[in-house]
Formats: sequence, C-alpha cells, structure tokens
Amino acid sequence: MTIITYEPIANNMNPYLIHHFLERHAQATPEHPACIHGEETLSYAELDRAANRVAHMLRELSVKRGDRVGLMIENSSAYLAAYYGILKCGGVTVATYSTTTAKTLAYILNDCEVGVLITQSKHGAVLAEAREKLAKLRAVVMLDAMQDDAATASTADLPWPIITSQHVAEQADTPLPLALIDLNLASIIYTSGSTGDPRGATLSHLNIMTNTRSIVSYLGLNASDRIMVVLPFAYVYGKSLLNTHMAAGGTVVLDNRFVFPNVVLKTMQEKEATGFSGVPSTYAILLGKSAIRKMEFPALRYLTQAGGAMAPSLIREVMEVFSNQKVFIMYGATEASARLSYVPPEQLPRKVGSIGIPIPNVELHLIKDNGEEAALGEVGEIVARGANMMQGYWNQPEETKNALTQHGFHTGDLGRMDEEGFFYVVGRKRDMIKSGANRVSAKEIEETILEHPHILEAAVIGVPDQYLGEAICAYITLKPEYVNGKADELSEALIAFCRERLPEFKVPRTVHVRAILPKNASGKIMKEVLRSQKG
Repeated sequence: MTIITYEPIANNMNPYLIHHFLERHAQATPEHPACIHGEETLSYAELDRAANRVAHMLRELSVKRGDRVGLMIENSSAYLAAYYGILKCGGVTVATYSTTTAKTLAYILNDCEVGVLITQSKHGAVLAEAREKLAKLRAVVMLDAMQDDAATASTADLPWPIITSQHVAEQADTPLPLALIDLNLASIIYTSGSTGDPRGATLSHLNIMTNTRSIVSYLGLNASDRIMVVLPFAYVYGKSLLNTHMAAGGTVVLDNRFVFPNVVLKTMQEKEATGFSGVPSTYAILLGKSAIRKMEFPALRYLTQAGGAMAPSLIREVMEVFSNQKVFIMYGATEASARLSYVPPEQLPRKVGSIGIPIPNVELHLIKDNGEEAALGEVGEIVARGANMMQGYWNQPEETKNALTQHGFHTGDLGRMDEEGFFYVVGRKRDMIKSGANRVSAKEIEETILEHPHILEAAVIGVPDQYLGEAICAYITLKPEYVNGKADELSEALIAFCRERLPEFKVPRTVHVRAILPKNASGKIMKEVLRSQKG
C-alpha cells in the first residue's frame, strides 16, 4: 500500500514539478509581485493561495491525476491561478485561445476528452454554439461569475453545472495531497497548423522544466526581471514567458491591448519592464505603427523573438532601435516545450539570419532524406534531441511515429550549419514552391521582399499554374507612410526590385497589396487562408 503525503517544496529542494517554482517563491519571497495587470498586483503568496483554491475546487469536481482540464481565459491573474491550480491538482492543462471558434473549441475539447473547462462568462456564446458537440464536458467554471445567480444571459442556458468564482473563493487555500513525478503529463498544447485539424503535443513536467531552466540560464533571468507579456499564454511561447519568470522569481506584466501598441509601450515604461517578447509581426507593428523611436525604456535590458523567422532587414532595424538592449533571436517548436536554439546577442551583428546555436541540453542535427547526417554546408531537415521534446501527439500514433524517430524530433524545417556551428533555416519542407523544374524557398523570397523600404509584411505562396505547376505569388502590407500608393504601381515596382536581387525563377509573378494579412491568435501569418483566396 502506498501512503501519499504532501509537503510543499522546501527552499533547499530542487523543484521538479512546474508548480514547485510558484510554491518555492511563495515561501521565500511571499510579498514579491508575481503578476501585474493594470492596477492589480498579485504577490507570490496570493497567487499560490489562489492556485490552491482552484486545485481544491477541481478535486471537488473529481478531477484526478492525468485528467485533462480546459482553459479558455485571456491573459490575467485568473489565468495564472487556473493554470497552476490545474497542475497542483495533478491535472493536465489544455489551453485554447480566448478568440477560438466553436468548431475549434469542440475539436480540441473532444480530442483529449476534457471534462472540466475553466473560462469566463464572455465566452458563453461560443460555448452555447458548441454545446451539442461537447459530449464529454461535465462542468464549466466561470471565474468572473461572482455569485451563483450572476451568470450572464449568454451562460444561463448552458447545459452544464456552472461553478462560480465565489464558490472557488470559498475553497481551502492549502496544498492538496498529491502523488506526482516529473514524468507525468503537464500540458497538451495544440499546434497552430494552417491546414487540417490541430495536433495536441503532449508535454510532461520534465519536458517543460528542462526547457524552462535552459531559457532562464541563457537569458540570465532573476527576481528583478519583469517581462512585458503581449503574447497569449495559450501559445507555447507565451506559456514559456510565464514559466521562466515564475522559475526566476520575477514578474509578468500583462497588457492585452497590443492592437494599440503605444498603450502597451506606455505600460512598459510605467511598470519598468526589463524584458519584451514577440513574434515577427509584433516587431513589424512596433517599428511600423507605433511611436517607439520617440520613447525611452531605461529599465529594459533585453528582447526576445521567436514564433517564425524574422527577416534580416527587420532584425537589423530592431537592433538599431534597441541598440542599448540585448536582442535574442530564438527558434523552437511547440513540440520542444518551446525552445531549441538562440543567437547570443553579442554574435547577432555578424550572424543575422541565423537561428543560432542549440540551447543548453539540446542537440541539433541536419538529416537528409536518406537518413544520413548532412555534411557542413549541406541542407538537411533540422532534427532535435533533448529532454524537452514532447511525448508525442495525443491520439495520433502515425503522426507521432513520423515526428519522433531514432534521430529525434523532426521539425519539418530545412537548414544548414556554418563552420562555427550556427544553424540557418532555409525553408519548410512543406513550404517549398515547385515552380517548373525548380524548388524555391518561400522564406528566401519573403526576406528579399522585406528589404524594400515600403514593405511592412510579406507572405509568399505557390498558386496553381498550367505551365509551371506552381507560380510564385506574394502578398504584402505597406508601412503606414506608403499606404496611399497605387497598388498596380507598387506591385510592378516590387517585382522589378526582386528581379534585381533574385534569379528569374524566384521572382514573384504576381503581388497583391493588402491592408492586413490573416494571422492566427499567436500572430503567425496563415498562408492557407491566402491560398483559399482568389486574387
């Protein structure tokens, strides 16, 4: 017979579960701010107690170790309490974007058999739309419904029991008895693929802890760090910002108003953020549509970028604007708990365009189609090994078998390595355009287009062509000062610009000027949407 006891992580113990980071700092620095959101500041002790109350509530709902619990909450202190509360109960977090559709929500919750969903009443309409498809869901927790009779009209007719935040607040704020080791599953994060149904990458506590420690190490994070968070926590990059700063005893500063970038920049100044993180579109917006060049950030010491390749021209512009800060260009994947490589800031000026070197405790290899390792300068698929690699895709054994082989995790990215061990992505295996007898990298063309001083964003796709098989088509957005130009003239000028810099078979045949490019909730351009458009 196994006797289960629980003792909160001691200050002299090494954390081995994700929520141990929170518990350790709740003991060591209970009053230190864990989260700042608008006028609200939540200390580590307050957050730990709030997470314990969520854990007790989930146990009351019969959530046991390994059960999947859904999260559909925008970035907030409530998200933090729910996330760590699920883990403290032994549950597995399954986050969906707060902007998700009923179709996607139903697919994800059904795929991994979520029994309890923690959300907000503002999402009642989406739940109502999906209600007929959610056969496994048995309870909904509304963290902003303060009283039992306070459910809004959009949630009143939902078929599941509604647990209110008042009920959560009445739970005990002490830790639950829990038997858990780091091999247990912690999160299922669904990849934001642009085609087909999303796949759930299964990540253990060990996967996430390993990656978290590595990121904390190379970023040099400590308790004085305050990260400005504009990326959603449902996104693996956003989640890593949360876990790394809880690990370091730092603070997450939240602002969900990036549609107004100057407002976020003001928050950065007022809250003295020491770090900022974004995907390429985040930086394109900051540099093209904000007053950032007129502002100063004396507390800011570093920036990070991941979530897809950022064009060298944009990297150089970021380095120029943030000349007093360290700029970390990073590379990773959801399946890697997020991070695989980074460019040390001191090397960035001479390694622009590189994804850098492997992070601590990760190996990267280039594997050719025949299974052999690529020689220096040769192109191969980037394959990674490390304790941060996922366990597999939920309910998809064939996809798992293809992604995880004896070589490691296959990223799907094609790359090469230089003589100093720095890696470069040259394209996606599935994002190569077959034009005539040539295989063309969309990434190379996009980077060329973004060298044009008028262009803000670019996406290149292949479109059906009766002679070439696929013709190269570019979609662009313009910097604000150039939006009034004539589209036809801009298109012709850009094609001529590319023709001066690329061989003819890589020059776009058509260029479409758009006010915006379609993006998913994590800010990545959705090329499948562009492929479905006509002209």
